[in-house]
Order: sequence, then C-alpha cells, then structure tokens
Amino acid sequence: MATYGIDLGTTYSCVAYVDDTGRPVIAKNAIGQETTPSVVYFETSDNVVVGQDAKGSAKLFPDQVVQLIKRQMGQKFELEFHGAKHTPESISALILKELTRAAAEQTNEEVRDVVITVPAYFGVAEREATRNAGEIAGLNVLNLIPEPVAAALHYEKLSAEGTSTILVYDLGGGTFDTTVIRLDGDDVRVLCTDGDHRLGGADWDQRIADHLLESFLAENPESTAGESEDFLQELAIAAEDMKKGLSSATSRRYNMRFDGATARVEVTRETFESLTEDLLARTFEITQRTLDAAAAQGISAFDDVLLVGGSVRMPAVNEGLRKRFGFEPKLHDPDLAVAKGAARFALIEAVKVRLPGEADGAAAASGAAAEREIEQAADQLGLEPEKVRRLAGRRVTTVVPRAFGVKTVDVADDGAESFSVSHVLKANTALPAATEPERFATAYEEQTEINIEIWEQAGAAESEDLADNAKIGEGIITGLPRLRKGSPIDISFAMDELGTLRVYAVELQTNKDLHIEVSIQGLSETQVSQAKEAIARYAVSE
Repeated sequence: MATYGIDLGTTYSCVAYVDDTGRPVIAKNAIGQETTPSVVYFETSDNVVVGQDAKGSAKLFPDQVVQLIKRQMGQKFELEFHGAKHTPESISALILKELTRAAAEQTNEEVRDVVITVPAYFGVAEREATRNAGEIAGLNVLNLIPEPVAAALHYEKLSAEGTSTILVYDLGGGTFDTTVIRLDGDDVRVLCTDGDHRLGGADWDQRIADHLLESFLAENPESTAGESEDFLQELAIAAEDMKKGLSSATSRRYNMRFDGATARVEVTRETFESLTEDLLARTFEITQRTLDAAAAQGISAFDDVLLVGGSVRMPAVNEGLRKRFGFEPKLHDPDLAVAKGAARFALIEAVKVRLPGEADGAAAASGAAAEREIEQAADQLGLEPEKVRRLAGRRVTTVVPRAFGVKTVDVADDGAESFSVSHVLKANTALPAATEPERFATAYEEQTEINIEIWEQAGAAESEDLADNAKIGEGIITGLPRLRKGSPIDISFAMDELGTLRVYAVELQTNKDLHIEVSIQGLSETQVSQAKEAIARYAVSE
C-alpha cells in the first residue's frame, strides 16, 4: 500500500504519492485538477462540498462556506452549521477526507498512511491540531513535516549530488516561512527558520478587493455595496483572479455592478505592487532575520534560493529578492513541490515504521533478523530491498520553531509585581533538543508550592513581554516545607522530532520534582473521537 504526502494549505491543498518508478505523482481531484481549494460548503446537515464548487458557493451562501481555516488551527475557535458545531480540526478533516477520497478513487487503493505538511513556523498547538485533523479524517498520520523541508526533499532529487545549502522562501496562500536547509548525502537538515503563519497570498488578494470596493464607492458614494456579503464575496473572487493575471499582464480591468450602480476599474501591476508594498516588505524583514540566524552559524552564502508557494509567481517577489539581497531565485513547481516532497518523506517514514529498531538507518543492519525485516518491508511497500535500506538510512532533521520558556515574576520592595517570560529552549535549536538545567528561584517568603507556567514565543522575535508569548501548559510542585524567598529551582526543557515538549523542574532543597509533558489546550481524546464519528456521517463531495 502506498503512503501519501498531503499539502494541507490555507487556500489550496493537494495529495501526492511515489509511484512504481520512484517518481512523486500528484493524485488529481474529482474534477481532474492537481490542487483543490481549501474551502468547505456545509450544504445540508449531512452533506458538505469541498473544493472549487464550495468556493463558487461562497457568493450565494457566504454563511455556510468556510475559507482560510488553517489560520485558526491551534486556537479555541468554533463555528456552527445546521445545528452542528465545528472546530478548525473538524473542518480541516473534511478537506482531508475529500482529498484522500479522490486520491483513493484515482489509485484504486485505500489512503491510510499519510504525512501532512505544516508551515515551518507552526507552534506546538498548531501542529497538534493538524495531527488531530488527520485522525478525525480517519487517517494514520505517520508524521508532520515542515513545508520548506518537503520542498527541499523534492528539489534535492533535481539537484546535483554533494553538499549544498539552500534558502527556501515559501509564500503560500495564508502563511510565510523562510528556512535555511543543508542537503548532505542522505541528510536533510534544517539550520534555522522564521516566519508568520498569518501572512500569505490571501492578504494580497484582500488589498485588491479593498481597492475595488473603494473605487466602486468613490463613483457611487450613496451605495450600500460595502454592507453586502454577496458583493464582497464577488470582489474576493475577482481579486484572486486579478492577482494571478497581474503576474503575466501589466494591467487588468474589472466591471462591478450593485443595485443598479456600476463602476469599471483598471488595476495596473504598478498599482497592485504599491498597494501591497508593506506586505512584501514584511517577508523581507523575516528573510533578513533568517539570514542573520544563518550568519550566526557561519553561513553567509547559498547554493540556491528556492521559491515555493503559488504567490511567489508575483514578479515583485523575484525582483525584490534580487534587489535587496542579491539573490537569483529559482522557481520550480511552486504549487506542487511541497506535496511531492511530502510524498518522498512519507515513503521514508513508512519504511522506518516497518523496520522496528532500525530508525537510525537500516544500511548498517546485519544479521538474519535485520534482513528479514528489510525483505518484509520491501514486500509490503513494493520496493527493492536495497532501496528500503537507503530510505531507512535517510535522516531528516528540523529545528525548534519558536522559543519556549517559563513565566517569572519580579517582586519589588513595595510588593508590586511584574511578570515576564524567561526563554529556556531557544528557537532554531536542532531537534531532538534538550537544555541544561536553568536556575530559577522562589519569588515569595514561605512558599509551599511552586506553579510553573510554560509559555511559547508568539511574536515575530523572542521577547520577554507576556503579550509576545502564549501560555501552553503548566504544573505545580506541591507539599513543600515553607521555603525562603530565593530558594533554588532547576528547570530544563526537551523536545523530540515530533514536536512533543517535555519540561522537568526540581526544587533543590527537598528534591521534589515535576515532569510535565505539555498538554495543548486543544481537543481532548474524547473530543477527537466524537469529531471523528460526526465527520464520518457526512457525505463529502467535490
């Protein structure tokens, strides 16, 4: 049975698998397209439509259509349709369900084992929500893979052998990442990453839509067009088409009509780039931070700069990277590279799953037992044993996407308290990661318990301010004797390759300790199971 890579995008999604020749292939959707809009239309209480028709229905039934749901992943967010409540996980599961249904129809086999891509800058909560979405959809999620890493895996197949360092500039429909990756033989290693998971092509679309509305109202100042959901949806669809058109044409016209009033607007590429100049500048600021992080590791030059994501087709992206950084970017398969790379990674993961005890590479395995495992895996996957050995030996390593720390308090002499976050596990630390114990202390006299709150960087850069961080977990050391203010506590952090965060704290006078495996404030196992049952009742179609 094949394994599949799924690019679960903010605006478009697609599925790929590795065929019998070792080539990644896109599984087309029900209407023969390689990508599917990540849009869900709750048509009735038991039927949903996913994809192009759902996107088209947004004009007629805006209150029953969900778009850009990926931007809500990992948040407490709920929508209700036909009396049923839905979370970002359950809505994403419906997208996954249709993607895999169409793929199964094309390949004539069940789609079960998958790898799902996530933005490199997704935090713990967003990643866990993505994994839950896959489970709700009835899939076995072998792993999650950062989108730039997936793109690099696809690109690696096309690049020369040897060691190379590449910068991936990934501007998708709703997220943006820049990542530095080193390709070295069987190793694919992330060196550093940065990004904004609420910045993407949809923001460029919105600027055009706003411009169209302003232009219409300028000609028709008494119009109530701005209060019409149907009219705004029409502008949103027109804006995306106009953005795509301006990648090849220097101007586009659009005719608008509402309640008998009309307006004709011409948007030039120059106007479009002026309207979105600040958005592009934000991507370059993030790129500069990534370059600075790479420079701190001794990397000042790149063998290639790879453009990924449909929005990189905008001419201003290539031109801006060339002018500001002196890059000569390569545009290769930007819409499909992530899914194809994820399919390669899915095959690697499938091999390792079928070779228990050989996660560090089967190439060095010896003995009859190891050979039997390899031959069995090869038979299950339909591969030659030698290829199984090579795949099992491949290593893909990533980094901690954001900084993690604990909330601390400073108590002034007058009793005034000020809170901040002290980061223990730094962003861009190679995974698996483990820190040395960091020394903290009790804040008050006669403390009998210690509350440890775990916080994750939420802002663009590491900051002590609570507003720039998000609380993701906590634990309490209880039953302590009355401690003096300043009594020492050691706290260490560890994160594995799957992004699971573990925190260990010990009060040094009593040696009372605390182990915390961060439990994300998302869906519980019961909620996931209930959502899985609810989603299974829907008839899903394209």
